[in-house]
Amino acid sequence: MILKKWEDLPSEFHTDEVKRYYDILKKKKFSLFLKRVFDIVVSFIMLAVAFPFFIILAILIKIDSRGPVFYRQERVTRYNTKFRIFKFRTMVDGADKKGAQITGKNDMRITRVGKLIRKLRLDEVSQLIDVLRGKMSFVGTRPEVPKYVEKYTPEMYATLLLPAGVTSLASIKYKDEDEILEKYKWEDVDTVYVEKILPDKMKYNLEAIENFGFFKEIGIMFKTVIAVFKR
Repeated sequence: MILKKWEDLPSEFHTDEVKRYYDILKKKKFSLFLKRVFDIVVSFIMLAVAFPFFIILAILIKIDSRGPVFYRQERVTRYNTKFRIFKFRTMVDGADKKGAQITGKNDMRITRVGKLIRKLRLDEVSQLIDVLRGKMSFVGTRPEVPKYVEKYTPEMYATLLLPAGVTSLASIKYKDEDEILEKYKWEDVDTVYVEKILPDKMKYNLEAIENFGFFKEIGIMFKTVIAVFKR
C-alpha cells in the first residue's frame, strides 16, 4: 500500500490540515506494506473458509424477503473515490429510497432475518470481498455515503488517505449507534448524524491515523471481536 505523491492527490486534500496527517503516514511505509499484505492474505483465507456460510446466509435472506442477497450501496473510500460496497441485505429492497440513509434500531425497513444479521454484525462479513479487491481494509474509517462526505471539514479528508475499513476504534465506540439515534427519534436523523455523531467519530478516526501502526491495527481487530461477543 503506497501513498500517492502529495501533488497527485485530489485538490480537496491540498490543505495544511491534511498535510500533517500525510506526513505522518509517509513515515510508515513498512506498516502500510504489511497492512496490504495482511488484507490480501487474510481476506482470501477467510472468504474460502466462509463460503459455505455465505451460501446459507444468502438462502435465508432470499427466503425472508424479495430482493438481492447483497446491498450494493455507493460509498467513499481512499482518495475520495467511490465504490459499491458489499453488504448482506438486512432491509427491504429499495430501503434507501424509502427513508433516511442512517438506520435506527426499530427501523420498519429492517427484515426479520435482517434484525438477527445486524445484531450479530454478519452483514459486514461480505466486506471481505471489498478488502480483497483493495477497496477496503480490515481496519480504517468506516466508508460513508457521498452525501455525508460532502459535509466533511478539511481535516476530516485526512481519513481518506487510507482505504475505508471494516472496523475501527470509532466503530467499537459506536457499536450501538442505532440505539443512540433512537434517542433522537423526533429529530431529523441525517441532521443528528452529521452534527453530533460524525464529528465525534472523526476524532477517533483522526487519532488512529496520528498513531498509525500495523500492530496497533491488529489490536483493534481483537477489540472488535471482543465487542461483538460482549454484545
